[in-house]
Amino acid sequence: MASVKLSVVPSLLLTAAALLAGCSSTPDDKMGTWSPNRLYAEAKDEMNAGAYDKAIPLLEKLEGRAAGTPLAQQAQLDKAYAHFKANEQAQAQATLDRFIKLHPASPALDYALYLKGIVNFNDNLGIFSFLSRQDLSERDQKAAKESFEAFKELVARFPDSRYAPDAKSRMTYIVNSLAQYEVHVARYYFSRGAYVAAVNRAQSALSDYQDVPALEEALFIMFRSYDALGMTQLRDDARRVIEKNYPRSTYLARGFKSTQEPWWKVW
Repeated sequence: MASVKLSVVPSLLLTAAALLAGCSSTPDDKMGTWSPNRLYAEAKDEMNAGAYDKAIPLLEKLEGRAAGTPLAQQAQLDKAYAHFKANEQAQAQATLDRFIKLHPASPALDYALYLKGIVNFNDNLGIFSFLSRQDLSERDQKAAKESFEAFKELVARFPDSRYAPDAKSRMTYIVNSLAQYEVHVARYYFSRGAYVAAVNRAQSALSDYQDVPALEEALFIMFRSYDALGMTQLRDDARRVIEKNYPRSTYLARGFKSTQEPWWKVW
């Protein structure tokens, strides 16, 4: 019996050792021998292939291994971009906020601000947006305002940045969107007979924004609301302002259906 037990024990030990060896051969262990440059090259390959979920852990490991070097900063920015492309906006935002806080003198700070603006910009209207006719002005405006602030800081601090011209264009888009949002709400109130609320919201657009397409409709909403309220003098004042500022306006002739395409279609 003793000889049988002795022959079984080594066999069990060999089996256990083989299982342990198999378990230890994980991707993390393999990456443990990779140089920072190898990690970065592998991460870039994954990103180029659209495998952002695979690139992120590689970039995280690179960030720790190359801490204090420009390569680590690049890893942070690439990780933020990978999160963004993977539709993980919150993680992308957190990564960029951390980068901006830790590296205020980085030569890539302008790009970090630009990417932060892009992450919150989110003008992706969806593949079926043309069916619902939904535009950015009908959505939550919090992200749009955060995007504007990031672009604004970029343009103010780095006016000569290669990203500044596009940031300015997007700022214009956002301002138009925010103004259109006010008009969208005013139109909603008007359609439900809440004429005082419609006037107040249209006035907000007129007082807060200048030289944006939405103001023509804001004035028209005020004109129609005053008319519905029987406030003829204010109605006539609103009409005169429309005729003076928009002499070719089709709103007065055709009403709300005069606009054929939303302003954001030109983006």
